Amino acid sequence: MERLWAPWRMGYIERAVKSGTRDECVFCQKFNGNEDRRNLVLIRGRRAFVVLNAFPYNTGHLMVATVRHVGDIMRLRDEELAEMMNLTRLSVELLNKAYRPSGYNVGMNLGKAAGAGIEDHIHMHVVPRWVGDTNFMPVIGDTKILPELLSGTYDRLLGSLPEHFRRNLRL
Repeated sequence: MERLWAPWRMGYIERAVKSGTRDECVFCQKFNGNEDRRNLVLIRGRRAFVVLNAFPYNTGHLMVATVRHVGDIMRLRDEELAEMMNLTRLSVELLNKAYRPSGYNVGMNLGKAAGAGIEDHIHMHVVPRWVGDTNFMPVIGDTKILPELLSGTYDRLLGSLPEHFRRNLRL
């Protein structure tokens, strides 16, 4: 069996807020904040929103989270689930326009045992992938190479957003 190691993720997992309260939840803080560019919030929906991952696996790594603080997928309302999936599809569309990746990893880590760094707030990962985007650096050099700053990724994706989504942002 082969293993995929991502040692740089441990710092993120250890820093992630694991409390069950809305006031301490990183997703709730980002959505309720007034500085979307600084908080990397890209799209604001009524029941879900899209945010860049501050510790991305790849350039363009997005997360779609519910507005409501909920950590159990079984407690999601149909409207929340539908909006999450619609925003996931929109995220793929935006990434296709801005980066033209070869493929995607899309999914949720439900629970600590499944790798959830923030297990008390449901979120979907949308990770663009390119053929050959993995190399020896994360394992041998303990370094992940990203060719673009988060601010550049944000601006690039913001430029691909339809105007009605940009009007809802708190820039």
